[in-house]
Formats: sequence, structure tokens, C-alpha cells
Amino acid sequence: MKIISCEFNIDTACVELRLSNSTMISIDTIAVESDVADNMYQRSELDWLIYNAPLEYADLILNGDPEKYLKAVTQYKPMDS
Repeated sequence: MKIISCEFNIDTACVELRLSNSTMISIDTIAVESDVADNMYQRSELDWLIYNAPLEYADLILNGDPEKYLKAVTQYKPMDS
């Protein structure tokens, strides 16, 4: 099915996709962050995608491996004591 629109709805904190058959998919971004992001760097990466590339975010969540993606694109360096 073809995607007609994809945007972040700030009121619901969801990325919403509308498909050509009038189906609407709503991705709860807060639930996704709670489930897959281990630290603030990973949450920041997801937030960047949500606001700047919602279609790519939706594709990652629906078709990809977000945990693998986050491990590949973020660096977490804890402060030494």
C-alpha cells in the first residue's frame, strides 16, 4: 500500500501515517522510546528522527531493527569517576 501522508502529531506524541486505502497507523513515540532507548543519546536520536524525518522513523519502527540502528549511530561514553 502507498503512504499518502506521514507526520508527527505533537498533540498525541504519535507519528501518524495515512495509507492509500484510508487506513491510519499511529506510532506512540513515547512507548517506543521507553521500549528501545537505553540512554539519553539514543532518545535524542529517536527525537531527531521524529521531528526531522518522520517517514524514516516510521519505516525504522515498522520494518527495521531500532535497537540495532541505535547501537550503530549513537555513542555512549560514561564519565569516569
